Amino acid sequence: MELQITGINIELASPLRSYIERKMSKLNRHLPNIIEVKAEASEEKTKSPQQRYLLRVNVDGSGAGFHGEARAEDLFKAVDKVTATMIRQLEDYKGKLYERTRGSSPDREGTGGATILSNTPEVVKVKHFTIKLMTVTEAADQMEVLGHDFFLFYNATTEEVNLLYRRKDGNYGLIEPELE
Repeated sequence: MELQITGINIELASPLRSYIERKMSKLNRHLPNIIEVKAEASEEKTKSPQQRYLLRVNVDGSGAGFHGEARAEDLFKAVDKVTATMIRQLEDYKGKLYERTRGSSPDREGTGGATILSNTPEVVKVKHFTIKLMTVTEAADQMEVLGHDFFLFYNATTEEVNLLYRRKDGNYGLIEPELE
C-alpha cells in the first residue's frame, strides 16, 4: 500500500505524519487489496474553531474507490474521524462483496482477499429478437405500447442500429453507436 500525505496551507509535523501513517495502515485490515491512500490536510480560515482543520482521504482499492473527509479543531481529531468513516465504508463494501458471493467471504477463502476482483457479474441470459426497420417516432410508439424504458431498432433514416430510451425527465434519448 502506497501512502501519500500532503499539507495544503499547513506544515505537517513529524508526529502528525506518523499518526496519519499509523491510522491509515489499519485500513488494510478491513480491505486487503488497497493500492494507494492519499491524505490531504489543510487549515482553513473559518469562524468556527471546531471546523478549522480539514483532512481528506482517498483510497484506491483494486477497482473500488473510497473518499472521506472530516473537520475538527485539530488534525489529530480529524484523522480519528476520517479513519472511522473510511473503516465504515470499507466494511460496507466488504459486506456487499460477501452478499454478492453468497457467503464466500474473501477472508474465509484464505486468499488474502484476491477473490474480490473475480466477483464480476456474469451474463446469465441471452435473448434473441428481430429488429425492424422503422423511424424514431415509430420506435417511440412501439416502446410505449410494450411499456419498456428502452427500445432497440434499425433506424430507417440513418440505416444503423439505434437505442431509444426514456429519460428521467420524461423525454427520450437516442443512442447512435459508432465504431472505433
